[in-house]
Amino acid sequence: MDAAGSTERSEALSRLARSSHTAFIDDNTMYVWGGYQVIAGEDVILPSDEIWLCNLNSGAWERREITGDTPPDLSDFCGSHLNGILYVFGGCDPNGYTNQMYTLDLAEQQFKWRKLTDTLGTTPSPRNKHSCWIHRDRLIYFGGYGCKTIGEVQNTSSTNFIVEEMSWTTIGNTLFRCWGWNNEVNVFDTHTATWSMPETKGPVPVPRGCHASALVGNKGYICGGVEKLELDMFSLDLETWTWTQFDFPPSCLPMGRLMHTMTPVSDHTLFIYGGLGTDGNTLNDAWQFNTQKREWTKLLHQHKDKPRVCHTACLGRDNDVVLFGGSSNMCILVDSVAVLRSPSQNHCKDVIVFQTQPYSLFRLCEDSMGKNPERFVKQLNWLPSKLRSKVEKRVAFFSATPPVLTA
Repeated sequence: MDAAGSTERSEALSRLARSSHTAFIDDNTMYVWGGYQVIAGEDVILPSDEIWLCNLNSGAWERREITGDTPPDLSDFCGSHLNGILYVFGGCDPNGYTNQMYTLDLAEQQFKWRKLTDTLGTTPSPRNKHSCWIHRDRLIYFGGYGCKTIGEVQNTSSTNFIVEEMSWTTIGNTLFRCWGWNNEVNVFDTHTATWSMPETKGPVPVPRGCHASALVGNKGYICGGVEKLELDMFSLDLETWTWTQFDFPPSCLPMGRLMHTMTPVSDHTLFIYGGLGTDGNTLNDAWQFNTQKREWTKLLHQHKDKPRVCHTACLGRDNDVVLFGGSSNMCILVDSVAVLRSPSQNHCKDVIVFQTQPYSLFRLCEDSMGKNPERFVKQLNWLPSKLRSKVEKRVAFFSATPPVLTA
């Protein structure tokens, strides 16, 4: 490879380190899109016209270009993967908050963005820092921070939208005046491209953003995203639209946090990792929440040296939780005048795997050979070519070399 090509690949790999991106796993390949880095003290949004694919067998990365209706630079958007399509909704672009939706069909040979413009129903107001559950081919969004018109606020209960600021801004042809947090539930039916807002019952969570969400069965769970000493937990039945609040003794609760992750690892277990604690520091603790017993369990793990905030966590094979990206040292400084984010952030590009269940004998053998290839040189040559190729990918995954860009 010539010097120019080597420099180009090095620059591309430098963009892997990121925070506030979206990620999902399909066929043991992790897709990563969007996010930002901090360069010279300034937030720099990463390109919208590229997506990164990581082969979780080998650890090799591939960069793919995207054409079409490329989204503007987006921050704090919500990305969701359903039936081979990536949906990106909301966030902030150079003009302010947005409620646009973009789709990317990953089954196409040439990746191409499409901007959805002909949806039915009432589109939610512009917002960011929201979350999404995927249930029965519907995208069900919750919460976030954004703007509403005076008329929208007058027609919204004060318990559903907390006004934090009054100012003027125009998005498209609409004048917005009120800014704040919400606890709205908005549903997008992907078959009919129709928006709706169901009427919910029960103890509604206070408006919030930067929380974590996960789906278990027919229930969507949320936790965190509010300034509380302990981590709260709610669930929403996505058939009856009824909220449930979980009450716990304060002594057994995780610290309150935001910008953390929550991942379903069984039909009754949620895995929570990291985030920014209410003490202002980046966390490195892992917890499991049993939705049947309504119990928290703090987990011992080998990644205590990897605190993370604004990362992603996906469910991998054998119910592994695969973390990627985020910052390892975000710190919020609070004084009597303002709340400030530390300008120094270490954005990460390593893949962290948490084992949540016993592995099969095949997986144990595969990983053992991958971690100790020098002990199995002769035996590797005895394997059928297909199996040998798989083990060789595991060798590459467990090697200590930097990320490799294959295309």
